[in-house]
Amino acid sequence: MKKQVLFIQGGGNDGYKADAKLVASLQNALGKEYEISYPKIESDEALPDFGWLKQIGNEIGKLSGDVILVAHSLGASLLLKYLAENKVSKKIVGVFLVSTPFWSGEEDWKQGLKLRDDFAERLPQSTQIFFYHCRDDEEVPFDNLATYRQKLPAATFCEFESGGHQLGNNVKLVAKDIKKL
Repeated sequence: MKKQVLFIQGGGNDGYKADAKLVASLQNALGKEYEISYPKIESDEALPDFGWLKQIGNEIGKLSGDVILVAHSLGASLLLKYLAENKVSKKIVGVFLVSTPFWSGEEDWKQGLKLRDDFAERLPQSTQIFFYHCRDDEEVPFDNLATYRQKLPAATFCEFESGGHQLGNNVKLVAKDIKKL
């Protein structure tokens, strides 16, 4: 049986299309032993979390057996929020987060995206979490990674000098870490 990977896209009008390159890179690097599910997450601007948390939960629920979760940008931050705020019945083998924003500030639109202060204690305790971020990310400031490092010291952090927000559409290192599990 193939190992199940769920990939949650980043936000923006072209987030799904842009992240398809990341998914292709990941599938190519992982090989035929892995099957990647890549659902299109639709945004509803009327909801505080844009409706993403419910959709993420539904997609996790569709998977069978042990699951590997990979997410990019907005999707990565909301996957983390989902895992901290919901009980997941599946065994999550690993969580791989690329270019993850840490939402702060008082703007109304950010309130439904922000993590609870105690989110770190609420995450599945036996799950390995990995963060990947480029210093030249033009969308999510690199210092967001330092915030996660402070709040989740047991996680694994991978920094890159270049590759931008999309890691140069090359996630071979993510695949390498997935295969180590």
